[in-house]
Amino acid sequence: MARARPLSPHLQVYRLPLLAVLSISHRATGVLLAAGSLVLVYWLAAVASGPDAFSDAQTLLGSLPGRAFLLLVTFSLFYHLGNGIRHLFWDIGLGFELRAARASGILVIVAAAVLTLVAWTLGYAMR
Repeated sequence: MARARPLSPHLQVYRLPLLAVLSISHRATGVLLAAGSLVLVYWLAAVASGPDAFSDAQTLLGSLPGRAFLLLVTFSLFYHLGNGIRHLFWDIGLGFELRAARASGILVIVAAAVLTLVAWTLGYAMR
Protein backbone atom coordinates (compact mmCIF):
# COMPACT_ATOMS: atom_id res chain seq x y z
CA MET A 1 0.00 0.00 0.00
CA ALA A 2 1.46 3.38 -1.04
CA ARG A 3 1.81 6.08 1.59
CA ALA A 4 -0.28 9.18 1.03
CA ARG A 5 1.98 12.14 0.41
CA PRO A 6 1.25 15.28 2.40
CA LEU A 7 -0.37 18.11 0.51
CA SER A 8 1.49 21.36 0.30
CA PRO A 9 -0.30 24.33 1.84
CA HIS A 10 -2.48 26.35 -0.47
CA LEU A 11 -1.87 30.09 -0.86
CA GLN A 12 -5.13 30.79 0.96
CA VAL A 13 -3.80 28.92 3.99
CA TYR A 14 -0.11 29.81 3.87
CA ARG A 15 0.98 33.29 4.90
CA LEU A 16 4.10 34.60 3.17
CA PRO A 17 6.71 36.03 5.53
CA LEU A 18 7.22 39.80 5.35
CA LEU A 19 10.71 39.41 3.91
CA ALA A 20 9.36 37.26 1.07
CA VAL A 21 6.67 39.85 0.29
CA LEU A 22 9.32 42.60 0.30
CA SER A 23 11.52 40.59 -2.08
CA ILE A 24 8.65 39.97 -4.48
CA SER A 25 7.63 43.64 -4.22
CA HIS A 26 11.15 44.73 -5.11
CA ARG A 27 10.93 42.79 -8.36
CA ALA A 28 7.41 44.08 -9.08
CA THR A 29 8.49 47.68 -8.55
CA GLY A 30 11.35 47.10 -10.98
CA VAL A 31 8.82 46.04 -13.62
CA LEU A 32 6.66 49.09 -12.84
CA LEU A 33 9.69 51.34 -13.17
CA ALA A 34 10.43 49.87 -16.59
CA ALA A 35 6.84 50.58 -17.65
CA GLY A 36 7.13 54.07 -16.17
CA SER A 37 10.27 54.65 -18.22
CA LEU A 38 8.36 53.79 -21.38
CA VAL A 39 5.63 56.25 -20.38
CA LEU A 40 8.31 58.90 -19.78
CA VAL A 41 9.71 58.28 -23.27
CA TYR A 42 6.16 58.61 -24.67
CA TRP A 43 5.69 61.91 -22.82
CA LEU A 44 9.06 63.27 -23.99
CA ALA A 45 8.25 62.28 -27.57
CA ALA A 46 4.92 64.08 -27.25
CA VAL A 47 6.72 67.20 -25.97
CA ALA A 48 9.04 67.10 -28.97
CA SER A 49 6.19 66.44 -31.42
CA GLY A 50 4.31 69.66 -30.81
CA PRO A 51 1.37 71.13 -28.91
CA ASP A 52 -1.29 68.71 -30.18
CA ALA A 53 0.67 65.57 -29.23
CA PHE A 54 1.63 67.14 -25.89
CA SER A 55 -2.01 67.99 -25.16
CA ASP A 56 -3.02 64.39 -25.93
CA ALA A 57 -0.30 63.05 -23.62
CA GLN A 58 -1.29 65.46 -20.85
CA THR A 59 -4.94 64.42 -21.21
CA LEU A 60 -4.01 60.74 -21.01
CA LEU A 61 -1.63 61.09 -18.07
CA GLY A 62 -3.93 63.58 -16.32
CA SER A 63 -6.88 61.18 -16.36
CA LEU A 64 -7.74 59.18 -13.25
CA PRO A 65 -6.11 55.95 -14.52
CA GLY A 66 -3.09 57.96 -15.71
CA ARG A 67 -2.65 59.62 -12.34
CA ALA A 68 -3.10 56.31 -10.53
CA PHE A 69 -0.37 54.80 -12.71
CA LEU A 70 1.92 57.77 -12.06
CA LEU A 71 1.26 57.45 -8.31
CA LEU A 72 2.21 53.77 -8.44
CA VAL A 73 5.35 54.57 -10.42
CA THR A 74 6.30 57.27 -7.90
CA PHE A 75 5.84 54.87 -4.98
CA SER A 76 7.77 52.21 -6.91
CA LEU A 77 10.66 54.61 -7.45
CA PHE A 78 11.00 55.43 -3.75
CA TYR A 79 10.41 51.83 -2.64
CA HIS A 80 12.96 50.44 -5.10
CA LEU A 81 15.47 53.13 -4.08
CA GLY A 82 14.98 52.47 -0.36
CA ASN A 83 15.13 48.71 -0.80
CA GLY A 84 18.27 49.08 -2.92
CA ILE A 85 19.92 51.07 -0.13
CA ARG A 86 18.87 48.35 2.32
CA HIS A 87 20.53 45.77 0.06
CA LEU A 88 23.72 47.85 0.00
CA PHE A 89 23.84 47.58 3.80
CA TRP A 90 23.33 43.84 3.47
CA ASP A 91 26.23 43.72 0.98
CA ILE A 92 28.56 45.00 3.70
CA GLY A 93 27.13 42.52 6.21
CA LEU A 94 24.80 44.78 8.22
CA GLY A 95 21.16 44.11 9.04
CA PHE A 96 20.95 40.37 8.42
CA GLU A 97 19.41 39.57 11.80
CA LEU A 98 15.73 38.72 11.40
CA ARG A 99 14.60 41.54 13.68
CA ALA A 100 16.77 44.13 11.87
CA ALA A 101 15.68 42.85 8.44
CA ARG A 102 12.01 43.18 9.37
CA ALA A 103 12.52 46.64 10.87
CA SER A 104 14.41 47.89 7.82
CA GLY A 105 11.73 46.45 5.53
CA ILE A 106 8.98 48.27 7.40
CA LEU A 107 11.11 51.44 7.36
CA VAL A 108 11.47 51.17 3.57
CA ILE A 109 7.69 50.88 3.12
CA VAL A 110 6.97 53.83 5.42
CA ALA A 111 9.71 55.96 3.85
CA ALA A 112 8.44 55.20 0.34
CA ALA A 113 4.89 56.17 1.33
CA VAL A 114 6.03 59.40 3.02
CA LEU A 115 8.34 60.37 0.14
CA THR A 116 5.57 59.67 -2.38
CA LEU A 117 3.18 61.87 -0.41
CA VAL A 118 5.80 64.65 -0.17
CA ALA A 119 6.61 64.46 -3.90
CA TRP A 120 2.95 64.59 -4.93
CA THR A 121 2.19 67.39 -2.46
CA LEU A 122 5.09 69.45 -3.78
CA GLY A 123 4.10 68.64 -7.35
CA TYR A 124 0.57 69.91 -6.83
CA ALA A 125 1.77 72.94 -4.81
CA MET A 126 4.01 74.04 -7.71
CA ARG A 127 1.18 73.75 -10.22
